Amino acid sequence: MKDLTQGPIYKHLISMSVPILFGMFVQTLYFLIDLYFVGQLGDAALAGVSSAGVLFFFVMALTQVLNVGVGTLVSHAVGKKDKQEARLLLSQGLLISAICISVLLIMALAGGRWYFTSIAPDKDTLVASLTYFYWFLPALFIQFPLTVLLAALRGAGVVKQPMLINMFALALNAILSPILITGWGFGIEMGVAGAALASSISTGIGLVLIWVYFNMRESYLTVSLSCCIPCLKTIKKIINLGLPAGGEFLLTFIYMSLIYWVLSDFDASAQAGFGLGARIMQALFLPVLAVAFAAPAIAGQNFAAGNTKRVYQTYYQSALLTCGLMLLINIVCVLNVEAFLAPFSKDSNVIDVASIFLGYVCFNFVPAGYVLAASGMFQAMGNAWPALISSAVRLSLFAASVIFVASQADFSIEQIWVISMATVYIQAIISFYLLRRELNKKLNQSTSEELAQVQTS
Repeated sequence: MKDLTQGPIYKHLISMSVPILFGMFVQTLYFLIDLYFVGQLGDAALAGVSSAGVLFFFVMALTQVLNVGVGTLVSHAVGKKDKQEARLLLSQGLLISAICISVLLIMALAGGRWYFTSIAPDKDTLVASLTYFYWFLPALFIQFPLTVLLAALRGAGVVKQPMLINMFALALNAILSPILITGWGFGIEMGVAGAALASSISTGIGLVLIWVYFNMRESYLTVSLSCCIPCLKTIKKIINLGLPAGGEFLLTFIYMSLIYWVLSDFDASAQAGFGLGARIMQALFLPVLAVAFAAPAIAGQNFAAGNTKRVYQTYYQSALLTCGLMLLINIVCVLNVEAFLAPFSKDSNVIDVASIFLGYVCFNFVPAGYVLAASGMFQAMGNAWPALISSAVRLSLFAASVIFVASQADFSIEQIWVISMATVYIQAIISFYLLRRELNKKLNQSTSEELAQVQTS
């Protein structure tokens, strides 16, 4: 356990962000490694793997409920020095993850083919999407228990050891991907199925190692059978807190699916280019996401401990870091974005689509950075609904606008990116207003309660 209620805020942000950054870099590299080798198989394969990767956002919507719910509540329990509560939260989170896996399996078998048929531009892309998806399912299932374990550790301030385990799993994936995709050394060329299988194997081994670490090294957070008996009160707390954050990822899934659906009227290179650009953007966002994911644990512990001043300091410093980093990424994209894209595809059409996409959306990076910082603060104070509201407003405006322009005779792909850029600025304004209101309500209430306790004593 790491006490985040003492010491400089910026040092906690940096010390926690660096391991989280490496951990997310590992997760992103799973997809980048797959895209690199799959990109050599042609546009249809690249488009298929990219569109199948969109379902990762749907899984993230579910796992984010656990990530935020367990992580934030564990940070509160640690801030209150309540070890039993922290253990109960971890155990109930694992129970919820088992239920989610069962539900996802049924949905995948019943609706997987329908989903990909509705967005595939041609038969070859559809075959690639389904092949990758079915072999990638084990990796998606593993995300549930893995997310719970990592969220509990992060809430307790432990991030270094999970980072090392994730790096090992990444190295394993980097070795397996070219072997299984191209048949190096074994002569069995699996193509897109090999890319998915490599991710499933390495993710599974990563889960085993995290579990071993829990049992051998972690004493504050442990799992017991008695704590795994369903506790509706605790389950409700986890879901109620994490549901809005999960809803944000669900909206992202809808956003991505809508774009793939609109692009299905073009050839496979359009979907391949967008998928490549989106993955590169995700990789560039990693330093910002690391700060945004570290801030809730810091602010959460201080909020639970009643340190109002430190909560505000966490907000200001995390917002400054996220927006500042986003500005640097914006400049990099403006100067030479094609340098990030060239290794993944030799098709000029794919590169052109990805370059134009990043060339437009890079100008919404700064407001997107603020949205991430605000979302982290909502989580820390135990109310992520305002973040979901701002995301829902953005998606509603984007969806209505894109559907309208797509029906016009002069519709072009660039119009999608302009609409996306404009709606992020609107989301940032809404997030700022809602966060200011939430800070005034929660922190002023906390201060009033402290004064009342002092007067009665």
